[in-house]
Amino acid sequence: MVLEDISKKLYQVLEESCNLCESKLIALSGGLDSSILAHFIKKRNPEGIAIISEDFVSTDLTYCQRIARETDISLTIYKATTSEILEAVENTIKILKNFNDIEIRNNVVMYLAIKWAKDNNKKSIITGDGADELFAGYNFLVNKPENELESEIKRVCSVMHFPTQEIGKALGIKIESPFLNEKVITIANQIPVNLKVKEENGTRYGKWILRKTIEKHIPQQITWRKKSPMQEGAGTEGLTNLFESITNEEKYVEKKLTVEKNDLVIIRSRESMYYYEIYKKLYGSPVENDVESKCPYCKHEIKNSKFCRMCGAFPI
Repeated sequence: MVLEDISKKLYQVLEESCNLCESKLIALSGGLDSSILAHFIKKRNPEGIAIISEDFVSTDLTYCQRIARETDISLTIYKATTSEILEAVENTIKILKNFNDIEIRNNVVMYLAIKWAKDNNKKSIITGDGADELFAGYNFLVNKPENELESEIKRVCSVMHFPTQEIGKALGIKIESPFLNEKVITIANQIPVNLKVKEENGTRYGKWILRKTIEKHIPQQITWRKKSPMQEGAGTEGLTNLFESITNEEKYVEKKLTVEKNDLVIIRSRESMYYYEIYKKLYGSPVENDVESKCPYCKHEIKNSKFCRMCGAFPI
């Protein structure tokens, strides 16, 4: 298939998938994925919810406001205080049953968006889950040599999971993710990897085919926006510095040695320690003894992955 045919088919399949969604609420970050979905659902007069940290630096604000204007979506910007974020962290750990710092930092954003939906009597919310896995959006994939890229995308897709679904289930909110529609997955698997990661104006981009397909329909600054993780966009990556500042070195080292001795768990940062203490209080030890393969840090089982879902260690 020539590029034009692939783009046309991809646009059609994404439009169909979005039309199947019942929700009129979208989690809108102003990133490529949510902006594509906003373009397709704009005719139903939807609402958008964006989570922005009140106290930390966030990068999403101008982008989500721009795409909301372009698509005429009524946008609510929820500015979360640090105390709200910390409460949400505890609830996110409770739902996801891990102390994985990367997963918690990113998904606390989705927890707050889904909780906003619940508090405002919404039944469902649309999310961009799946685009990064299917179309090679992650930054570590963009720099892979082409001969490794196909097997790496297959590996990522084989272990992909979406905490958003677990959070939605726990809060009683239906999660609709158009990129995970069977037809979208099928066409994504048929698209050659050299159209997923490709150079444009001297820069290599992941999700290149998605960008080319949508570039006539949404602003260029969003189409060619670099991948920005939720933690960066919403500002929750500021949690890392927060935990660095509130736990002194001596106290942290003392706790780290105690956990290693008593629990056989190696903690890698002050932030991880904060999450681990919440996890342990809720669920006890993560250590699993009778398993074939386990994480060298937290001793929890790992399956076909270089990444530990329990503690966030990577690579392992």
